[in-house]
Amino acid sequence: MEEMIYHYQNQTWHLSAHRAIFWKEEQTIIVSDMHLGKSTHFRKAGIAVPANIGQDDLFRLQQLITAYNPVQVIIVGDMFHSHENNDVSYFKLWRLQFAHISFKLVRGNHDILGDHLYDAMSVEVYDTLCIGEIHFVHEPCDNEKGYTFSGHLHPGIAVAGAGKQRLRLPCFYFGRSCSILPAFGRFTGLAMLEPEEDEAVFVIAENTVLKVN
Repeated sequence: MEEMIYHYQNQTWHLSAHRAIFWKEEQTIIVSDMHLGKSTHFRKAGIAVPANIGQDDLFRLQQLITAYNPVQVIIVGDMFHSHENNDVSYFKLWRLQFAHISFKLVRGNHDILGDHLYDAMSVEVYDTLCIGEIHFVHEPCDNEKGYTFSGHLHPGIAVAGAGKQRLRLPCFYFGRSCSILPAFGRFTGLAMLEPEEDEAVFVIAENTVLKVN
């Protein structure tokens, strides 16, 4: 599995090409914006999109769990895209193989399922989550109490390609007070960032993580 190790805020972050972070000191996998069930939601509306996207995304998460053997997984918002559908049932079955791992969801704007469904999936739900001096919220913000990890934006950056091409790629963003994670779900768009020179950005190009700023 391709990754880049980044030391920041006195912690060690493994940035995976699978659009996830492994926090070494806490033995924790961090992902954001999975949007499970989004393809099903679109297909019900008559929009032709590929099937089984959510299952493919969960297979990538399964690979991460196998590789890093975490004690917990933190989802920084938008775990499911909308109301209950077959992807919820699939996640319940998928979750059984990792009953020993804690799953924590920081509620995002798309997380509208009833609490009883999260309980049935053994997912703990928080409005905000704090571990040590690291805070987790769904939408980026300035937090005077500590450094913040967030999602929501589906961050991307444009990089020069062959010839005069400009490639739009998902990225990890580390600002002065806030980090923004790439969307873990593949069926998502990008919000293009224009980082300052002293802010670190790592793009995901196919199966590689590259520092570009």
